[in-house]
Amino acid sequence: MQNFITTYNVSCETFQNLETYVALLQEWQQKFNLVSNNSLADVWNRHMADSAQLFKYLNNEVDSVYDLGSGAGFPAMVLAIMAKEKYPHIKFTLMESIAKKTLYLNEVKAKLNLDNVTVINGRSEDLNLPKADVVTARAVASLDKLLNYVFKFTDRQTKLVFPKGKSYQEELEEAKKFWNFKLKVDASQTSQDGVILLLENLRRK
Repeated sequence: MQNFITTYNVSCETFQNLETYVALLQEWQQKFNLVSNNSLADVWNRHMADSAQLFKYLNNEVDSVYDLGSGAGFPAMVLAIMAKEKYPHIKFTLMESIAKKTLYLNEVKAKLNLDNVTVINGRSEDLNLPKADVVTARAVASLDKLLNYVFKFTDRQTKLVFPKGKSYQEELEEAKKFWNFKLKVDASQTSQDGVILLLENLRRK
């Protein structure tokens, strides 16, 4: 507990909300397969910390965050819980095509009183929404496919924040055949092989 609070600089109240989120995940996992059972055994590192490390990419200039393929809510629900105290103006939109997962996400939203969260049951390609300041996605698709999904929600200033695994170099090479973008690669704090891809100024070739 103290390690997480110190590492991610969260208050005890925010940490308690994250604990409630984990308890809801464990409860709903018995009904729906939200995450792998192996990862649930190491939930604080594999899911909570892995999501929390992205919080540093948010700031007072960010008003809207879109999350594609939200699943069990990682990373966006963790970020929304953390932002409620530090950046209460940021609105998080979680997009999930599987109805039972959106039921779960709305339960988390209700139990934690997250009025900064909107959960949408739908596929990104079918949705018409304003441009976002930040777009996140975790374990959704290869980078090229992901950029096709998110492009409609971006302008030149939109920041794309994508955690990726050890095959990220191959994904980047493939994506560069079809896209131009400004790129920064940060090391993951939770995975030795993982990185966080930060893209801006996304344009089709």
